[in-house]
Amino acid sequence: MSKTPIIALDAMGGDFGPEVVIPAAIRLLKDKPQTCLILVGQQDVLNAAMEKHGVSPSDQLQIQHASEVVAMDEAPAMALRKKKDSSMRVAINLVHEGKADAVVSAGNTGALMATAKFVLKTLPGIDRPAIMTTLPTAKGHTHMLDLGANVDCSAENLYQFAVMGSVAASAVDNIEKPTIGLLNVGSEAMKGNAQVKAAEKLIQNSNLNYYGFVEGDDIYQGTVDVVVCDGFVGNISLKTAEGVAKMITDYMKQRFKKNLYSKLAALLSMPILKALKKRFDHRVYNGASLLGLQNIVIKSHGGADAFSFSNAIKVALLEVEQAVPQRIDKHLENILEEK
Repeated sequence: MSKTPIIALDAMGGDFGPEVVIPAAIRLLKDKPQTCLILVGQQDVLNAAMEKHGVSPSDQLQIQHASEVVAMDEAPAMALRKKKDSSMRVAINLVHEGKADAVVSAGNTGALMATAKFVLKTLPGIDRPAIMTTLPTAKGHTHMLDLGANVDCSAENLYQFAVMGSVAASAVDNIEKPTIGLLNVGSEAMKGNAQVKAAEKLIQNSNLNYYGFVEGDDIYQGTVDVVVCDGFVGNISLKTAEGVAKMITDYMKQRFKKNLYSKLAALLSMPILKALKKRFDHRVYNGASLLGLQNIVIKSHGGADAFSFSNAIKVALLEVEQAVPQRIDKHLENILEEK
């Protein structure tokens, strides 16, 4: 990057606010010292939290006061209309004003999407932004969108998601032509609802590297680089996978603690278990992109810890470095020219 990247952090958002965001910022700056982070929130609260963690404001770690906080259960419309000096809104405004290159928030997803769309606007040719995240697979990782921003989608929306996902995956993974899969109830041509069937025709007739229909098990097999679906299906798929992973983890903990022999088996299995945990640690993959906006907005999990939130900041830095919105915009311009 030719200049120091500046990332605005919604320091009051999420389940833990400054108690997670500030340690995450400290961790990030140790890894990437050539970065500027702006903590956005109530100044007295942030000053006290910084003092607690043994740091003070500097050129690398700045404070931008914001008097209000968007609650995690607050209606997005109310947050947009009534909380114009919230930490979320002020952080997004910094990006809009060119004072920051990206924003990261663990706050209310609906409010973040509504505010970002209102302030930053969508790219020309994009009707709706989509939430994309990275998921671990048997082969490495895959990218999936939409994960909840758009419950009802048209075929054109799904096609736009495919375009955005392809460009983003190409940028962050350095893949020239990422493979695109359309999530469906089967791989056969006759399967699926009307929107999915119509979307397939649009994607097939584009210059995207379309693999075909994929099913739920293909997501974690790593069959394709990008999985496309509407937000209703995507959110349920993600939450189901998280639930299954938690169930398996809890069951293994119970079994290993059952008796002396199981405890011994756990001890012998520890290297494998640690490797498995590291490989599929959801905290490593924290940081979902709100694709389709004119600027970079990253959504962290609301319950993220410092390690997890610092990884969301790294996603923002990577997208700044790779100029993801500009690349999507350029790709869309090329499509319009071809038409």
